[in-house]
Amino acid sequence: MKTENKNNDISSWSEIKERVYGKEGTERRDNLDREFESFRIGLLLKQARESRNMTQEQLGQLVDKKRAYISRIENNGSNITLNTLFEIVEKGLGGKVNILIEF
Repeated sequence: MKTENKNNDISSWSEIKERVYGKEGTERRDNLDREFESFRIGLLLKQARESRNMTQEQLGQLVDKKRAYISRIENNGSNITLNTLFEIVEKGLGGKVNILIEF
């Protein structure tokens, strides 16, 4: 879906992803989508930590992880195990993890 303007050259994010990375279901597009979700997890964790006025060091101490590890997760949530995600969210931040699987 194109957004109309004077120049008629603005595309939606979905169109750009499809044009540059391919259609959903292709390896390159799936990798992009996974990387985005990893980034989003890291950002959500950072926002939750900051909303509780906690430092990375404080969160790390609560879940027995180093500050550098917390930083890596917040900057790129990839390679985090589910167990670690649950520990950080539940034990460290006092939250709850909800996972949605779509088909």
